[in-house]
Amino acid sequence: MLRRDRWRLLIVAIVVLAALFSVFPIQGRINLGLDLKGGAHIVLQAKDTEDSKVTEDSIERLLAVLRNRVDQYGVAEPVIQREGADRIIVDLPGIQDPDAALELIGKTALLEFRQVAAATSPVPPAAERKNYESDAEFERARARWNDAVAKIEAQKGELEQQAASIEGGVVAKADEGRFFLLGRVLVGGKDLVDARTQYDNLGRAVVALTFSSEGAKLFDTATAENVGRQIAIVLDGVVISAPVVQERITGGNAQISGRFSAAEASRLSIMLRAGALPVAVDVIENRSVGPSLGEDSINSGIRAGLLGASLVFLFMLLYYRLLGVAADAALAVTILLVFAGLISLRATLTLPGIAGIVLTIGMAVDGNVLIYERMKEELRAGKTPLAAIDAGFKKALVTIFDANVTTLIAAAVLFYFGSGPVRGFAVTLSVGIIASVFCNILVTRSLLQVFMGGRATSFLAPRS
Repeated sequence: MLRRDRWRLLIVAIVVLAALFSVFPIQGRINLGLDLKGGAHIVLQAKDTEDSKVTEDSIERLLAVLRNRVDQYGVAEPVIQREGADRIIVDLPGIQDPDAALELIGKTALLEFRQVAAATSPVPPAAERKNYESDAEFERARARWNDAVAKIEAQKGELEQQAASIEGGVVAKADEGRFFLLGRVLVGGKDLVDARTQYDNLGRAVVALTFSSEGAKLFDTATAENVGRQIAIVLDGVVISAPVVQERITGGNAQISGRFSAAEASRLSIMLRAGALPVAVDVIENRSVGPSLGEDSINSGIRAGLLGASLVFLFMLLYYRLLGVAADAALAVTILLVFAGLISLRATLTLPGIAGIVLTIGMAVDGNVLIYERMKEELRAGKTPLAAIDAGFKKALVTIFDANVTTLIAAAVLFYFGSGPVRGFAVTLSVGIIASVFCNILVTRSLLQVFMGGRATSFLAPRS
């Protein structure tokens, strides 16, 4: 029995120390995981095009694709909601790169593999003064560059004239400035089932594609018919790359390589996995939200939470007297473990999260109340204080597990079906449930055993 008590105290000590190091790092800086960096507020407006019209169904599908993209991007508790008939509001709290987020949600991400009929010459690098010894040499170099650009524009005009005579012919620009005359679509984004960021043999970021069974057949046929010729990979009308097919490619796998950074490749793979936007959109508002607005709301929530926690602490002390000391100490450890858990999960503490913590405080106290009331019953039955502690915990254990497991299931359902703040609340609540059960079973009992070791048996005479 004594050995078990020692192990229980050791476990509690290790967990509390680990939580302290998480919340109070060695640098002496308090880290509560509060994200007060503001965020981005973006308003999108759907618009009609020749290929897609704004309808009730297209707006609903647009919302679904945007949610999928933002969830995969990893923004904490985003808000994506419809406004009016054709507008979507997107709030991204704590976003550090608003431009990257705007690119992620604003791009259509329409992927196509097309035949290459012809292409202009590559655009040469622009002349820079630092590369030439005199102004005269620089002017001559700039004149040559202007002539090259003019020739490319002329070639572009020729390609546009040829486009009318080719099935599905269009002229598309590439990232490096040259233009391609493209033929029919060989494989489309609708045939894509997965896209993942990988690295090639040179360490460059690429996007690996996996096609559906139908897409694999189309890609097999396309590569077989175009061996020795280029196939353009087109995203939203821009040629990402145009590799030469060396041999027939089977298996339904392909790779997009280009001048991607790891972050750009990751965003591209997210967009392709989430699918293309079902309707074109315009960004009619894009502004960064300063951290002061979020900080004011968080501070108000923290003040409310501290007031509620203080009242709970006071009640336990007044009603259970010195037994309330053990309950309040366990409650403090519960809050500490909640913050440590949120930091470990890199969760953002926002108003719904604060609500989850306040609910956790009530549930943690509820567990202590169940235990103490069971102990009072055992004391009235004539058992010794030590026996009352043991019996009280054993009899309350089933009820505590039952109440918390059902709440944990409800939190899991909220997380699975919810989005944005609802999922944030579910995460905080789940962490709080686990922390409160741990403290009810181990921390409170360990503290009571410490009191018993100090011969404070009078602690175990709660008010009847």
